[in-house]
Amino acid sequence: MPRIHAASVADHRAQQRAALLDAARELLAEGDASRVTFAAVARRTGLARNSVYKYFTDRRQLLTEVVRAAAPRWTSRIHAALADAGDAPEDRVAAFVTAQLEMVRDGEHRIARASADAQDGAALRAGADAAHRALLDPLVDALQDVGDDAPLRSARLLQGFVNAATTALEAGDDYEAVRDRAVALAVAALGGVTAHR
Repeated sequence: MPRIHAASVADHRAQQRAALLDAARELLAEGDASRVTFAAVARRTGLARNSVYKYFTDRRQLLTEVVRAAAPRWTSRIHAALADAGDAPEDRVAAFVTAQLEMVRDGEHRIARASADAQDGAALRAGADAAHRALLDPLVDALQDVGDDAPLRSARLLQGFVNAATTALEAGDDYEAVRDRAVALAVAALGGVTAHR
């Protein structure tokens, strides 16, 4: 029986599961979803391949959980950026856009956008959709502060600038130029929201 290096069996299982998710995340960041096999994840963690089945029923569940596990980290970065930005709505919107584009630059976005076959793609999208909804929450709060009567709708539309900027960066455009333009457009759009009010 393998030695348990944790305070309890439950802690040991939690550590093993986290290690498997970390290994799968690394594989996704390095390439596409086809690299994430139970055998590859087991090799990275030093576990036997059949041990992976104790934590995940199949690859689809593993891929979905990788993206879902990343969501709190992404949301935390955005909340921290908005907290540092202060109270001005324009500064908070600028921080929201910048924080997301920094994550794109740093490779975090590759996890959610990993290329995959149709089945894997559905699993990745399921996790990514939940993550993106959570990412909008701080922007919704900022828009409520300026009296936006439809803050979620506006947040989704402002997110469009981030999505377009992400596409430009993935196509090889200059990071600083894209970031600066996306921030300028999002802040200008915020003016349209307050004028509409």
